[in-house]
Amino acid sequence: MSKGAKRELVDFLIDRAFNPVLEPKPDGRSEAERQKLRHVQDATRAEIERYRNYDSAGDVVTNFRRDLDSPAAKKVHTELKELHLPTLDDIRDEFEAKADDLGVKAKS
Repeated sequence: MSKGAKRELVDFLIDRAFNPVLEPKPDGRSEAERQKLRHVQDATRAEIERYRNYDSAGDVVTNFRRDLDSPAAKKVHTELKELHLPTLDDIRDEFEAKADDLGVKAKS
């Protein structure tokens, strides 16, 4: 599996799920919403770095699937929904189709 497939999958996640979370500004929001936005943006920045540091495209797919159901991710997903921002679950089908198109399988 090429590093190109990993890069394509990570870039897809950044473009479709992560950047839309990083773009909103806190202006015009309540203090509670500003804190929630700050929290999800910090978590998203950490998630981007984590995905960039995986060794392979298979690792990206495996961890994407884990992130759909992990307790920490579920908390962030709830906050994202409350802020009307996209979650990983929102792009699940597109991501899985992209991984299939690239011939990437999750690591066992």
